Amino acid sequence: MVIHQFYDTGLAHASYAVIRNGSMVVIDPARDPQPYYDFATLHQAQITGVIETHPHADFVSSHLEIHETTGATIYVSKLVGAEYPHQTFDDGDVISLSDIKLKAINTPGHSPDSICILVEDENGRQTDVFTGDTLFVGDVGRPDLRESAGNITAQKEDLARQMYHSTRDKLMKLPHHVTVYPAHGPGSLCGKNMSPDLHSTIGREIRENYALQLMDELQFVQLLTADQPFMPRYFGYDVEMNKAGADTLEINIAAVPRIDHRVFKDGVPIIDTRPATAFKQGHIAGAINLQDGGKFETWLGSVINPTEEFYLMAADAESLEKVIRKTAKIGYEKNIRSAQVAPANLTAATTPTFDLDAFEANPDNYTIIDARNWTEINSGMPFENALAIPLPELRERLNEIPTDKPIVVHCAAGYRSAAAASIIAAKITNVPVYDMGQVVTKFLQAH
Repeated sequence: MVIHQFYDTGLAHASYAVIRNGSMVVIDPARDPQPYYDFATLHQAQITGVIETHPHADFVSSHLEIHETTGATIYVSKLVGAEYPHQTFDDGDVISLSDIKLKAINTPGHSPDSICILVEDENGRQTDVFTGDTLFVGDVGRPDLRESAGNITAQKEDLARQMYHSTRDKLMKLPHHVTVYPAHGPGSLCGKNMSPDLHSTIGREIRENYALQLMDELQFVQLLTADQPFMPRYFGYDVEMNKAGADTLEINIAAVPRIDHRVFKDGVPIIDTRPATAFKQGHIAGAINLQDGGKFETWLGSVINPTEEFYLMAADAESLEKVIRKTAKIGYEKNIRSAQVAPANLTAATTPTFDLDAFEANPDNYTIIDARNWTEINSGMPFENALAIPLPELRERLNEIPTDKPIVVHCAAGYRSAAAASIIAAKITNVPVYDMGQVVTKFLQAH
């Protein structure tokens, strides 16, 4: 038996291939199916099945495309209400992969329709479990993403109670040697306390995972529903897209208009993905600086609404194609009104340089915006009089920002402050808008 993990660092997403005697099953595939085809070819295997542990909120799955290309059967819980061709896969159901078995375990908690997949080897020994978003290394799935999305909706408290029983009554009763393969790693917004490790064992999780420690149901519910990370705008949209099945990736990528614009339609955001240094030296007036980086997909889906058109801009043709593909990972490629390389010698708008000395001498002369997330803000604000507006909320809360003093924006490392400063500067033009950037670290160390 071969088990292989495919890992996307941008979305902290893990998917899997299981191969036995020339047959291959893919679990929780990413939007691009090509790596699974390549892996099957490498091992001279045929993809016979695709298993979805639940309708994912944070990425678009290629399960339907793989089915249409290879004829593989899609397996998913009957509770999903899947709109694509599929075979239900719930408690008691088994997929035989040559002489090994993949068994379904219903584990509601992260979602009402979550399942895990238990592997039994050719000797009937339980060896591995693919836990989707139910059990992570060091954490369990957040219970608050299905209050208004999916075939079955549920309040977070109800799902947290279900998670308590899914972990205690099912997963924690598996043999301690069973290897745990989750669908996410650190940085994912589907949990709040994930370990850097990308696999574990049931025994280790029982010993070390905070959510699996001895506590009653009420304590668990209170613990699990507290301090969860923010929810990007696209999460509910992706649940519905995955429930229906996504379009073919390459067809949609090819359909994105690549057009050099000189005039942009009013009200349509321009997403400039160049580094902040290049953006500050010159950009299209009103553009938003969402730099192409490790979490570009998440921030795009946090700032832009799922049905909102936008222009996409990059430094060069290669970078442009890269960010188009990243956009497709969350199902936003059809929202691109056009994609283009940034014009040379852009001088339409520039970002003023932040003067740390002037700020230190008279901080009260500035309006300070804290663009970090609420979990960070609630743990303490570096600037006592700052106005707390997390980046995902900023476009709707611009009218709360005073315009009688220069504006300084900070976050923790500089990515969000660059984006936030560009959003503010596009709407507030009567005072300078400064990005504190990474200087915030220097300032805090000095104070």
